[in-house]
Amino acid sequence: MLKIPLKYWLFPMAGLLIFLVTVPGCAAKAQLDKIELPPGFSITIYADDLPGARSLAMSPSGILFIGTRTEGKVYAVVDSDGDHRADKKYVLARGLYMPNGVAYRNGALYVAEVNRILRYKDIERQLDNPGKPEVVNDQLPDKRHHGWKFIRFGPDGLLYVPVGAPCNNCEPGDPYAAFLRMKLDGSNLEIYARGIRNSVGFDWHPLSKELWFTDNGRDMLGDDLPPDELNRASEKGLHFGYPYWHGGDTPDPQYSSKGKSKNSYVPPVLKMAAHVAPLGMRFYTGSMFPEGYRGRIFIAQHGSWNRTFPIGYRVMSIQLDGNKVLKSEVFASGWLQGDKAWGRPVDILVMHDGALLVSDDKAGVVYRISYDGRKD
Repeated sequence: MLKIPLKYWLFPMAGLLIFLVTVPGCAAKAQLDKIELPPGFSITIYADDLPGARSLAMSPSGILFIGTRTEGKVYAVVDSDGDHRADKKYVLARGLYMPNGVAYRNGALYVAEVNRILRYKDIERQLDNPGKPEVVNDQLPDKRHHGWKFIRFGPDGLLYVPVGAPCNNCEPGDPYAAFLRMKLDGSNLEIYARGIRNSVGFDWHPLSKELWFTDNGRDMLGDDLPPDELNRASEKGLHFGYPYWHGGDTPDPQYSSKGKSKNSYVPPVLKMAAHVAPLGMRFYTGSMFPEGYRGRIFIAQHGSWNRTFPIGYRVMSIQLDGNKVLKSEVFASGWLQGDKAWGRPVDILVMHDGALLVSDDKAGVVYRISYDGRKD
């Protein structure tokens, strides 16, 4: 009998206390034979034995950094022999406060805990012993609920840090349910956008340099409402509707009367199915995939946790025409078998050679999806 808890986290959700129990070493086994891809594509394990693998960042030299959530660790893996599989693994940090977000800049690794941003300088030379990090900023809220963060540096050189709503659905006030940004040294912390319940993945359009991001819709409105979202922030100061309106046109039963009309808020570019839990997203900027995939958005759908029939657990491909969605389709699936999932995609990264990396926090691995065209 399992003695509860070996390790646990406490989440207040919809007036209840939810215990998420995690057991070290209990990652599911990756089942590559179950993954379905378009013709010409193949999937392999790039790195394994990475419990809780979530956010990804890569240095110019090809070192892959991996954040976690409940494990409190940050990993680095290296493919030293060029065979497209990491053969060296380092645990850079332990005991951190949900270090989901990782970002690389000017030789340093930035790590986002719930309430602060850390910096490990000259990290590539110190993988064996990174030492004590610098605290870049410790002014972030310390609420655990939706407190784990995805971080990236924008084209403007600033570090973008979303702060999720500390609840399922509430009117939390600043700086919650917002995108923040700051300088490399942690100064000039400001709000970039509001009305965003919980974004755990974003990227910038390779041409317009505008911010695009995923957002997880609220729970407890049933299996099919509200939709999860893909959004576009064309400028600073926009509001995306939470908690007053969801998906652009779904009024919140509790808060819509307290907000403005729905036209006062920015609607999503794409409404996804409710509860698919879109997390990591990237524009495809590589050259390995066929021409039709250039400029598409790839989104990792982590999968539902409270839907009657599970949904998500896949990677989607979004084709655009300017800022409009032409087509949204499944690119990779198979992590969900019936009503049981053996894996959960989290983040996506385009490698220097154009292959796609996908992290999986349930199986504890990072996959590599490549294209050779010989299966067409």
